[in-house]
Amino acid sequence: MIPFGRVRERAQRALQRQPTRWCQRRAAPSKRVVFSGIQPTGIPHVGNYLGALSNWVRLQKSAQRDDVLLFSIVGWHALTLPQDPTLLRSARDDMLAVLLAIGIDPTRSILFHQDHNRHHTELCWILNCLTPIGKLRRMTTWKSRLAASRNASSENDVDESLLNAGLFTYPVLQAADVLVYRATHVPVGEDQRQHIELTRDLADIFNRTFSRDESPLFPLPEYVETPSKRILSLKDPSSKMSKSSPDTASRILLTDTSSQIKAKIRGAVTDSIQGITYDPVSRPGTSNLLTILAACTDSDMLDVVKRYENKGHGQLKSDVTDAVDEVLQGPRAEFERIRPEKSLLEEVARKGALQAMDYSAATLDQVRRRVGLS
Repeated sequence: MIPFGRVRERAQRALQRQPTRWCQRRAAPSKRVVFSGIQPTGIPHVGNYLGALSNWVRLQKSAQRDDVLLFSIVGWHALTLPQDPTLLRSARDDMLAVLLAIGIDPTRSILFHQDHNRHHTELCWILNCLTPIGKLRRMTTWKSRLAASRNASSENDVDESLLNAGLFTYPVLQAADVLVYRATHVPVGEDQRQHIELTRDLADIFNRTFSRDESPLFPLPEYVETPSKRILSLKDPSSKMSKSSPDTASRILLTDTSSQIKAKIRGAVTDSIQGITYDPVSRPGTSNLLTILAACTDSDMLDVVKRYENKGHGQLKSDVTDAVDEVLQGPRAEFERIRPEKSLLEEVARKGALQAMDYSAATLDQVRRRVGLS
């Protein structure tokens, strides 16, 4: 067993030294392993669906036979901010039902609750012991999440005394989520790209620290960009559409009825400028509606803008309403059918957890051996 002090020194040297021929070696998986997760903090909104979730379905459809797909409901991440236990318990089932409703197939993909697999937190602790504080300080998402939870106008208004250790270190748990399956590809939004870079850094540090006499354990996962652009708040187009916003009219949920969708889009903030143009800087509200319409109809933005060059906001809002309602109609109906089936949700979660643990156990066996815990 290697004394921990020497382990820490070795990790620090791995950070400092220049890349060598040895550290250019990479763990070379024989197949593509895709991992992504979503927090159970309320019903997903149309931005979630047009971004991450619909991309998961596309990945599932285009995957090769040998590809491994893992999609997780990341409950431990939700705990980094205060949660009502009763609401969280219900939200976990809501999210599982949503993923089934949009087309995630548990016979093709491994669909599971993160908190059903203890391997995530075990690997997280080991990675925490290798993670420099400076790297975590450079992460920006904990600042934005803390600001959003406090309804602060900007990240500069956040009191860091309110920051808890879980929120500060959650990028390390996110790295463990990915690395415990030795994932090769991670489809996430642009705001998570910095975390994938940290994941790659931690994989490389571990490989260089604990793989001197054998092949590297972890591949360096690739960031997979979500094709759809970011969907903004209907009431404040300077910020992203959010499940946590206190203004419920700022977002369209997957479970919203046709009349609710119509009312929310009719009340969406635009501007008083005549004509329709795409200008995210000067006309963020109008541009946001065009982005939603292009995403819902799978159209090129230039083609969409050309169709509205001689039309007004009334026509645009009407067409966006129809497009959103059509996109959400199928998933909404499936959710209403699946959500009451408690036994189905429990069985899907149970089988998914068993599959996930079976896959991650081999990684943890190797990790424990290499660090000296077995």
